[in-house]
Amino acid sequence: MMGILYLCATPIGNMEDITLRCLKVLREVDIIAAEDTRRTSKLLNHYEIKNSLISYYEHNKKTKGEKIINILLEGKNVALVTDAGMPCISDPGEDLVKLSLENNIEVVAIPGASASLTALSVSGLATNRFVFEGFLAVKGKNRIKRLEEIAQEKRTIILYEAPHRLLLTLKDLLKYLGNRNISISRELTKKFEETIRTYIKGAIDTFTDRDIKGEFVLVIEGKLNEDGIDNVYWESFDIEEHLIFLIHTGFSKKDAIAEVARLRNIPKKEVYKISIEI
Repeated sequence: MMGILYLCATPIGNMEDITLRCLKVLREVDIIAAEDTRRTSKLLNHYEIKNSLISYYEHNKKTKGEKIINILLEGKNVALVTDAGMPCISDPGEDLVKLSLENNIEVVAIPGASASLTALSVSGLATNRFVFEGFLAVKGKNRIKRLEEIAQEKRTIILYEAPHRLLLTLKDLLKYLGNRNISISRELTKKFEETIRTYIKGAIDTFTDRDIKGEFVLVIEGKLNEDGIDNVYWESFDIEEHLIFLIHTGFSKKDAIAEVARLRNIPKKEVYKISIEI
């Protein structure tokens, strides 16, 4: 009998964001394949889990992937973990899963924390239809092509970005997408967790004067309909409910008024009159 490959979601920040099922699997498998064995060791030590580790990351995925497959073919169970979050999302676990399935090895997901969905849920932008784009190409024609494609996307867009490229990406987004609503989350579930909800130009102004640290998730408003109205998440709200929703998701009252007026294509004065009662 062949072994099972378990895809184990690990915390994206707070160590307590791990499931009981995941801890059980990490204790019971024969070996754990980790993107960074040093980082995974900290997690295992925190929960007093003693198990064998093997590295599996982008630059050794071919050789180590074959080794892991042989371990599974021998009937041993393997848990795959990434540095944070769900394996296979913007990481080489995707290749190991394909290789496992080609060898008729069972693959089981142990779900848990996800930076993309966590950031989306607090963004205040439409969540009923969205697209995950991961990291943009660093430069060149591939980056421009992706930006041009994203510019036409009507669904909410989720991107990952590193701190040293954040400002460049924001400027490119402004250039190709225009000044759309954006929610930027960093250090999710950690002590200094932060989510900034603004427009792309406002985000550029905010981060220009800051020491940029942490890994970022960018949630960007999709392209509006031809009439300029995004009639997705708020269509069941009246104006007061729409204002309250935006304020609760982090908009200032002033920005909420402007946003409601923009989305509904109505005068700000009309929205302001209703906002007085809130």
